[in-house]
Amino acid sequence: MAVDRPAVASSAGVRKSMSANKGRDTKPELALRRAVHALGLRYRVSTRPLAELRRTADLTFTRAKVAVFLDGCFWHGCPEHHTKSATNAAFWAEKVRRNRERDRETDRLLAEAGWSVIRIWEHEAPDDGAARVERAVRGRRAEVAGPRASRSPE
Repeated sequence: MAVDRPAVASSAGVRKSMSANKGRDTKPELALRRAVHALGLRYRVSTRPLAELRRTADLTFTRAKVAVFLDGCFWHGCPEHHTKSATNAAFWAEKVRRNRERDRETDRLLAEAGWSVIRIWEHEAPDDGAARVERAVRGRRAEVAGPRASRSPE
């Protein structure tokens, strides 16, 4: 179902709200980064895990090949918290559907390239998300370089 994108925002309020949306450094992202950093892990922020793939991970652990995406509940269709838009509902439903489809494609392409992908919902507790990231990164380091890898900095 292809829905035409409106040429302009439906109102001045919508335009102001949409232009205020940040692509990085959101409150949930900063909280997750602080929690991951507190665990002693070092990472790259807002980088492409694969240069040829136009997708940006929120946190990237290049040596361990772990890409972390912090997904917003509205934008990625969280099963717990996603709400349907009252205005322009068909457009937003299609937008979220395409986002979810792209997320699955990104996961597949990165996995094919040897990356581990972690997806964390914005409503998850930062410490819980950080613990998942730590397990993945330390586990991948151990796989790649043997027992010494889990102690080395990223």
